[in-house]
Amino acid sequence: MYPPEEFLKHAAECKQMAKLTRDPASRATWSQMAERWVQCADVAKVQSSAARLSTPARRNRRAASSLGHLE
Repeated sequence: MYPPEEFLKHAAECKQMAKLTRDPASRATWSQMAERWVQCADVAKVQSSAARLSTPARRNRRAASSLGHLE
């Protein structure tokens, strides 16, 4: 599974627990945990995008350097 989706799934579970609990302190804890999972999903999305953007450049550099012997 794609990590951001997994993190958002955990966030949704925490939000559900926050709705179901009667204790205000527990509700706050579950809500904070949900927010942290959302933040983790955001970071994972950025890292995944950065990795996808840098991969072709690396391949092109490797291909160019391996062709250097043909000149």
